[in-house]
Amino acid sequence: MDILLQVAVILICLFYGARKGGVALGLLGGIGIVIMTFVFGLKPGKPPVDVMLTIISVVAASATLQASGGLEVLLKGAEKMLRRNPKYVSILAPFTTCFLTILCGTGHVVYTMLPIIYDIAIKNNIRPERPMAASSISSQMGILASPVSVAVVALVAFLAKAPVDGHVIDFVQVLSITIPSTLAGVLLIGIFSWFRGKDLDDDPEFQKRIADPEQREIIYGESASLMGKILTRDQWTAMWIFLGSIAIVACLGAFPALRPLVGGKPLSMVLTIQMFMLLAGALMIIFTKTDPSIIGKTEVFRAGMIAVVAVFGIAWMADTVFEAHLPELKEALTELVKTQPWTYAIALLLVSKLVNSQAAAISAMVPVGLAIGVPPGYIVAFAAASYGYYILPTYPSDLAAIQFDRSGTTRIGKYVINHSFILPGLIGVSTSCLVGYLLASAYGLI
Repeated sequence: MDILLQVAVILICLFYGARKGGVALGLLGGIGIVIMTFVFGLKPGKPPVDVMLTIISVVAASATLQASGGLEVLLKGAEKMLRRNPKYVSILAPFTTCFLTILCGTGHVVYTMLPIIYDIAIKNNIRPERPMAASSISSQMGILASPVSVAVVALVAFLAKAPVDGHVIDFVQVLSITIPSTLAGVLLIGIFSWFRGKDLDDDPEFQKRIADPEQREIIYGESASLMGKILTRDQWTAMWIFLGSIAIVACLGAFPALRPLVGGKPLSMVLTIQMFMLLAGALMIIFTKTDPSIIGKTEVFRAGMIAVVAVFGIAWMADTVFEAHLPELKEALTELVKTQPWTYAIALLLVSKLVNSQAAAISAMVPVGLAIGVPPGYIVAFAAASYGYYILPTYPSDLAAIQFDRSGTTRIGKYVINHSFILPGLIGVSTSCLVGYLLASAYGLI
């Protein structure tokens, strides 16, 4: 009976914290941990310190890239490619936002691209909903394919504590599954988006809008573009420092022999990522004219620190409850997860929707899954299920896409659930999970 009450407390904290938004999600975990300890008498669990420190180092480097202007180099290159191929924007735009997320570790880079994508679509008589909704969804899917994203860092850190036959599913193996499965999902999203909805010429609602001269002017408006912006040497330097650091981290992950030995074993990838991300940020400050005081004011830094607080509160609260009831949970659920491991993916998807964060969902569910006997191979295969917050159109990138689409084609339907993002999200995540499962099976992890 106690465990049901405790799980209810967790769900209430998650739901209320998600509704409040921002750091509230993590702070509400504080209420939960106090109740578990002082009311139910449970032994406090262990906060995910390694995960939090790694998140901080990655966020610091990414925020320095944004503060230095190096991010604009990547954005301008992406815009140039899209404007050269406007007819294919419905497929190219989602790949563009996905790759930007993979490189930068955060989906928040999509905000700058959305008005550019809209401009390209509307000026070429392409229904803006097609690339806009697909790009928002794909930008979030890219998180699970990024070597410097909070979610991947958290996943790798948790798997490091769960060896299978003496072997740990490491950084490179995780990405060897999540990158191709993510790209497969984005491809299916693009193909679907190419054909979705009515063409603008055949859409009576759109035609009615542009019949009004004032509305037509608003809809077609002025071009949004970075093409006229002159990039400085410092911006290029910062960009190459950041990408070079990511490349080094990837090489060290692929070739453990390159890492120094600590206690007879290669230095852990968690510590390696922390070191090189801090190094990248330091080099950007040293070799460019970046003002360090701006770093803490960037959108990337703000979002990243919110993620740290969320992971801290949620993971600590969940670990306290599930560690206390581990024997009962194993007895009740072990057979279920062995015979029907897909149930873990469903649970991960629902928790993700509650917390509106892939990193927070992974931090809450992966330790629980491993504890009750979900094989690590399945956890990697179904990692894409940690993106479930497209189910309701409440995430900032989705709301931004609706706002930037002045044509009104990207929208929330009458019944809320029938919005522009639900189908691309379902297609992308289900495809990624399926491909992830096939790859994990092929690599012998399942």
